[in-house]
Amino acid sequence: MFIGLMSGTSADGIDAVLVSTNAGQSTLIHSHHQPMPGELRNAILAFRESGPNELHRLAILDRRLADEYTQAVQTLLRSADVDAAAVTAIGCHGQTLRHYPQGDAPYTLQIGDPNRLAERTGITVVADFRRRDMAAGGQGAPLVPAFHQARLVTPGVPSGIANIGGIANITLISAEGGIGGWDTGPGNTLMDSWVAHHRNIPFDQDGAWAASGTVIASLLQTFLEDPYFMQSPPKSTGPEYFHLDWVAQHLTGAEAPEDVQRTLMELTVESLARGLEQAPLDIVRLCGGGARNGLLLERLGHRLGPTQVTTTEAIGVDPQWVEAWAFAWLAEQTLAGLPGNIPSVTGATGTRVLGGIFNA
Repeated sequence: MFIGLMSGTSADGIDAVLVSTNAGQSTLIHSHHQPMPGELRNAILAFRESGPNELHRLAILDRRLADEYTQAVQTLLRSADVDAAAVTAIGCHGQTLRHYPQGDAPYTLQIGDPNRLAERTGITVVADFRRRDMAAGGQGAPLVPAFHQARLVTPGVPSGIANIGGIANITLISAEGGIGGWDTGPGNTLMDSWVAHHRNIPFDQDGAWAASGTVIASLLQTFLEDPYFMQSPPKSTGPEYFHLDWVAQHLTGAEAPEDVQRTLMELTVESLARGLEQAPLDIVRLCGGGARNGLLLERLGHRLGPTQVTTTEAIGVDPQWVEAWAFAWLAEQTLAGLPGNIPSVTGATGTRVLGGIFNA
């Protein structure tokens, strides 16, 4: 058995899954979501911009996140009635603080001390997945397409997987098994930030506030003219790029907040659709938090018609747990000495075994 841990760019909580593997197939045994304490979430989000005493703050946050991951693992095991000794390894994505894949010195940084996590749980930890791909010339993201190909598609059926977390990424898989993928841009991050700023709630439940607004066509077009959307893959991004200041620079100040929210949703839909249209697809399956947004699902289905748009629920995989499951699978790949990246997706010069192994 393997455990997968994922805390995404929204930093709203930790998803933990326990999976059993047999003959190359894996089954979700149990899952647990642990909300991120408010003060800790604020400390994470503060790193989206430079601030004072960063090295000290980073070291403290690294340790505190490891303790949160430990608690999530222990709660998961208790609720599943499984002993830690039965778990081969934990695949821990870590909390991304900065992701800058471009420039003269590209880098990515995920924290949550795997040494402390291994020590406190008594379970081997595989972590720091992204930097080996970047060392090989890749973007370090997205890494989930390899798992999508292995677990979420039917061979011979051209399929798209849209993972809508804070940032949205897609996987395109042809009938012959060819695979591509990239970050399309903002998923939930701008919508969450905008609704939090104006209504003091963490997210727009089911797109209800967005539904009360109207798309501002000129604003949407201005958003879509950003160079990131024009860039050819491989490409990846993060909330360091798409944030409220990015939104504000395009506003006049006369816009109704609910209209901006609706336009931000349409930005997510349109940027996803433009990516998914790059290949002929029979079906698109959504996962991640955005798959719970009924209005977003409806709009994407309308935009991509007649391609069937559904969620991974249709194949028995709860959309919430896909990313955590992916990192359990990546840990299994690492321990088996098998690659976890796809060079056509990340831009790496070749396949690589990803992550560092921190023995119990």
